[in-house]
Amino acid sequence: MSRIIEDLNWRYATKKFDSTKKVSTENLNIIKEALRLTPTSLGLMPLKFLIIENPELREKLKGASNGQTQVTDASHLIVLCSIIDTNETHVDDHVTLMSSVRNVDKSTYDGFGKYAKSYLTTYTVEKKQNWNSKQAYIALGVLMSTCAQLRIDATPMEGFSPEGYDEILNLKAQNLHAALVCPIGYRHEDDKYQYLQKVRKHHDDLFETL
Repeated sequence: MSRIIEDLNWRYATKKFDSTKKVSTENLNIIKEALRLTPTSLGLMPLKFLIIENPELREKLKGASNGQTQVTDASHLIVLCSIIDTNETHVDDHVTLMSSVRNVDKSTYDGFGKYAKSYLTTYTVEKKQNWNSKQAYIALGVLMSTCAQLRIDATPMEGFSPEGYDEILNLKAQNLHAALVCPIGYRHEDDKYQYLQKVRKHHDDLFETL
């Protein structure tokens, strides 16, 4: 069996974390870099990742997470935020970054900049927020895969109040919205779900070659 399949079989949605075990700084830096490298539409990265360690803040966020203890017991709580309204400034900043990283004149990307801006102008703020939130799901996939390779447990969560998170973390003032939540850490030996067989559809029900 390939290592990729082993990793995917190993991971599960951890229900109970061991609060005494912490993700090392080295592994946390690997996770950060993996998130930084996540692909996004047009490469604009309309995202921001909040890594919540403060116990008092996490206790407040648990209240906006239907009381789920993973929020407070995990080593770290990662809030995947999406930008609400992507505008021309974001495109200009990205063009500047591309020219700097690749050491070329900004005019090289004039065509890209015009295309990206014209694309964004066809979207309402609501549609842009929805589009940007979808980018957070791509980042979540990268996060979960990276954690599995590091043998770090990760629990993707949609069962929380985005509005509650936005208020507690003052996100709207930063043009941000809480799209997803993912506690990371290490499973508690008492978590019975780690011992259950994975249940997935059969290949024939999922795949069709045309």
